[in-house]
Amino acid sequence: MKASVLLSLISCLVIPSGAHILGRCTVAKKLLKGGLDYFEGYSLANWVCLAYFESKFNPTAVYENTQDGSTGFGLFQIRNSDWCDQGRNRCHMSCSELLNPNLKKTIECAKIIVRGKEGMGAWPTWSQYCQFSDTLAQWLDGCKL
Repeated sequence: MKASVLLSLISCLVIPSGAHILGRCTVAKKLLKGGLDYFEGYSLANWVCLAYFESKFNPTAVYENTQDGSTGFGLFQIRNSDWCDQGRNRCHMSCSELLNPNLKKTIECAKIIVRGKEGMGAWPTWSQYCQFSDTLAQWLDGCKL
């Protein structure tokens, strides 16, 4: 009995109440539907890998970057300093629009970002964890796309 109570308490700490964590295959399907497979030459597996390392598949994630003072929003942790609201607003949208689990605005903004000269390199996590990975295919394993 004590163990089940302890596990219940731990699960409350691991996944915050109201979190919208999506499954890997759900993310893959939404990104595919949004037209990201081979958008600007980047495979769907690259996008799913990026989503995992940026937000752990949480489209409502908001994280503050203490190093530069910016805040990342949504599945791809799109920064407010350049892409939404308070910054240069290159995506012409509110940062809160990037927190919708339907991912439409997130995908729209990601396409604008990846069209830039850095491509997916605009996300340091992609360069670090996904760019040279020889296991990218695993991100789509078992997903019926």
